[in-house]
Amino acid sequence: MAHAVTAARYPVLGVNVSAVDYDAVVTLVLDAARRRAPLAVSALAVHGVMTGALDRVHRRRLNGLDVLTPDGQPVRWALRWLHGVSLPDRVYGPELTLRVLEACARNGHPVFFYGSTPATLERLLAAATERFPGLRIAGSAPSLFRRTSDEEADAIAGSVRASGADVVFVGLGCPRQETWVFEYRDRIGLPLLAVGAAFDFLAGTLPQAPQQLQDRGLEWAYRLAQEPRRLWRRYLFLNPLYLLGLAAQRLRLRVAEPLTPDGSEPLERYG
Repeated sequence: MAHAVTAARYPVLGVNVSAVDYDAVVTLVLDAARRRAPLAVSALAVHGVMTGALDRVHRRRLNGLDVLTPDGQPVRWALRWLHGVSLPDRVYGPELTLRVLEACARNGHPVFFYGSTPATLERLLAAATERFPGLRIAGSAPSLFRRTSDEEADAIAGSVRASGADVVFVGLGCPRQETWVFEYRDRIGLPLLAVGAAFDFLAGTLPQAPQQLQDRGLEWAYRLAQEPRRLWRRYLFLNPLYLLGLAAQRLRLRVAEPLTPDGSEPLERYG
């Protein structure tokens, strides 16, 4: 079950998005880090919301996390359009990563990076320590890119705990990283942040969209131009479906039930 947090949550296509800003999330993460307590955080753009809207089991997992930030501008706009909740900005995973890393460096909290490839992790660690000189890196581990057994999951969780980390950043891509955070939160017992492309952006292996496109909710178009073969189905199918779903929710034509975990979710442990 999700731990109580101070941020209100509002259903967007059945996914309970948190009405938070950057400062609120950083405060929650640092508080959990000081207490070495579990906290599950993910930054959801349209694709992340739609993974829950279209899959009841995964919707239960998402709503079982503690904080789901409005990563994309269209998700932030949906909070205003559907619920009258105005936020000063989205809470973008890559920017949240930088702010949490800076806070961890300032407060002496060691961090762990889980996911991606060994080559990307090597560049990520170098970039992070250069950008935040006081940052203590407790460890890192690349993705296994497959499902893991119970024994492997125990070993992964044990290595993260034994590292002495206070905060864990997870970069496995959506929806694998949200599933990972759901399955490992209580197993690891630390704040876990699913931050997606933040690993590649900080490592310099993937370019970020210009700020003007980000502000206008058009980052998806930039990413589609960068990786058309991998992303065309995601954006050209899911984006229109997202808009249709918002209209239906606004008009109360069809409202997806904001399901929460009931213990029936099949285990989908990824490594």
